[in-house]
Formats: sequence, structure tokens, C-alpha cells
Amino acid sequence: MFSEYDDVVEIEDLMEILNIGRNKAYILLQNGEIKSFKIGRVYKIPKICIKEYIINQIKKK
Repeated sequence: MFSEYDDVVEIEDLMEILNIGRNKAYILLQNGEIKSFKIGRVYKIPKICIKEYIINQIKKK
């Protein structure tokens, strides 16, 4: 699933990977639930941070 994406993805890729909307994606990034950084106005999300978020969600259940 993750192999088709670059090591650092943008918001559109995050939305596709997690099957979520734009608003939810921005909430996850702004709350720090998914670690990211910005270059200018564009969020850059390391793929490893998305994997960590998924693992943490599984641990919560």
C-alpha cells in the first residue's frame, strides 16, 4: 500500500492513504497526531509518521 508513495507525501496523498477528507487531514496535522513539517505553505508528511499514526490507532483499540 505504501510502496507507491514517496518517502515524503503531501496532503492529497495523506487523504488518499487514510481515505479521509481534507478537513480531517488538516486537523490531524494541526493537532500533531500526525507529525509533519511545512515548506512555505505546503505540509510535507514523512511516510513513517503516517505508519506510526496507524500503529497508534491500532494500539488504542
